[in-house]
Amino acid sequence: MSNPTVLLTGATGFLGSNVARALIDKKFSVIALRRQSSRLSRLSSAADKIKFFRLEEIDLQSLFKENSIDAVIHCATDYGRKNALPLTVLEANLILPLKLLQLGAEHGISYFINTDTILDKGVNYYSLSKSQFKDWLKIYSSRMTCINVALEHFYGPGDDKSKFATWLIHSLLNNEKKIPLTPGLQKRDFVYIDDVIEAFMRIIEHGSRHGKGFFSYEIASGEAITIRDFAEEVKKITANTDTFLDFDALPYRENELMDSRVDLTAIKNLGWSPRTSLKEGLELTVAFERSKVKQ
Repeated sequence: MSNPTVLLTGATGFLGSNVARALIDKKFSVIALRRQSSRLSRLSSAADKIKFFRLEEIDLQSLFKENSIDAVIHCATDYGRKNALPLTVLEANLILPLKLLQLGAEHGISYFINTDTILDKGVNYYSLSKSQFKDWLKIYSSRMTCINVALEHFYGPGDDKSKFATWLIHSLLNNEKKIPLTPGLQKRDFVYIDDVIEAFMRIIEHGSRHGKGFFSYEIASGEAITIRDFAEEVKKITANTDTFLDFDALPYRENELMDSRVDLTAIKNLGWSPRTSLKEGLELTVAFERSKVKQ
């Protein structure tokens, strides 16, 4: 397939902007849906190569009729933070992708890639909505290639400050007196953004070769670490000697996942493996965020 056209959601976000740049580097044509409130700052070097449509203005049926779309990659996500209402979370994580899935089936797209989470559906609205859409993907898998990509906690330069890793880095770079944390014994797998994007490109490459069906991939570093050890490592890399990491200041959240477990068999079968160690990834991220703090 020469110069296939991909419809991408979440292109202005951290994950989506990195996926967009990688697609452009591979000579894909990229159509992106964005909200009026979203900013293009993460896409400054690639925005002129992307055809944008505002969700508030575009008729999705017309979008598919007027553009020859070969595939859909859904990266838009609402994490349900700041007491977001369930319907708000559902709109981004279930309703919008379901509309695109239906239209994609009607217009004969080759494959649909959904960005999912490793979290169990019982943790919160976010994980529940993601799990519900995965079920819809399975239903549509008799009509096209449906691919679900479940991500562990990915991080890297330029991620949102609301994300744990970036929030922690900024708190330490700002030499906050005290950082309230849970006991920190829960294990998480932190995977660097470049490794995540490499996995996506492997999946996209093989996605066009799959026949109809449902295919699932989990993406992680394969090395879980306790939040306590992670926080201590970040503090060390930031060279912070003043901030007190106040473990036990906060309770674990309800339905907290205490041990992260992933299965990398499927993605490794595509020839992928993580290249960036946690230390290296954190050093790169801290260096970038330190430059932003100084500005």
